[in-house]
Amino acid sequence: MEEISVQELKKKFDDKEDFILLDVRTIDEYNTCNIKDSILIPLNELPSRFNELNKNKEIIVHCHHGSRSAKAVLFLESVGFTNVTNLKGGIDSWSEEIDSNVLKY
Repeated sequence: MEEISVQELKKKFDDKEDFILLDVRTIDEYNTCNIKDSILIPLNELPSRFNELNKNKEIIVHCHHGSRSAKAVLFLESVGFTNVTNLKGGIDSWSEEIDSNVLKY
């Protein structure tokens, strides 16, 4: 499984690259804090909602630490997505290394 660091993700934002940042945490977690421009599809809803995602775009998946997003990446690959990456360390790493305004919980 391919992973991306939070520094690499920040560079994608800075370079205004076109990608989907998929948050697979719960709605309560998302409402507590989130990374700008992310879309929420909780992991347990992904099997019924993956068709909302564009298979032609790069998709970077994240959760709190990285375990749920890793499962989401494997699922998306199993249904034909080919450009899916896991955010290493999840939103916690983003908060620690990139944007301390994103609450660490």
